[in-house]
Amino acid sequence: MSRWVLVIILIIISFMIFGFSNKQPFSDSLPLLGKVIVVDPGHGGRDPGTMYGSIYEKDINLAISKVLERVLSQKGAIVYMIREDDSDLSSIYDAKKKRGDLYRRILFIEDEKKHTDLYLSIHINWYRNSSWSGAEVLYHPINPNNKVLGEILMKHFKNDYHTQRSLKKTDLYLYRNTTIPGVLIECGFLSNPNERYLLRQESYQEKISNTITNAVIEYFQTIAITASG
Repeated sequence: MSRWVLVIILIIISFMIFGFSNKQPFSDSLPLLGKVIVVDPGHGGRDPGTMYGSIYEKDINLAISKVLERVLSQKGAIVYMIREDDSDLSSIYDAKKKRGDLYRRILFIEDEKKHTDLYLSIHINWYRNSSWSGAEVLYHPINPNNKVLGEILMKHFKNDYHTQRSLKKTDLYLYRNTTIPGVLIECGFLSNPNERYLLRQESYQEKISNTITNAVIEYFQTIAITASG
């Protein structure tokens, strides 16, 4: 099903819900209507990411991403998940499994049939000092809008969680080779006992997803104003 067929269906549903009531227009209720967002739950399959005992980053990434998919969809976005289970995108023919996995994630995001507007790569951080905490965002300047998105996300993380982290640049393979706007979001530190507990709670995953979604809404509003100005 094409992007525009999905948009038309969402518009029809929106009119059915809001068209004959005194509620706010669907443009306010569905601020991401028609936006195509790829959510990338980091790691998966043979690649667990960082870990603490039997707690694997890949599982938390997927859990948060599934909640984020739902929240974004509720705001009207068309959401594609790079993975929906404990798997990776590498091939049995890949000499380097990790590079093969990342390469196929790039192809997924850049697929012209999706008309992707934005991608969000979800990860969990780790540091040898267990007192380190807080969400942070990393971006690559391959697309100028990456920094815009990163700054808005960090503003929301600081407002909602009072994180002391800051926006950082990254030169990791996936981000330096993906031209579609997007960022790497480190949702917290698995090495921090408090965040290790919170990141596994559905209520906290919902809170993070709402923060990210609100930032994404502001991002699209910001670039629209910039484009019209």
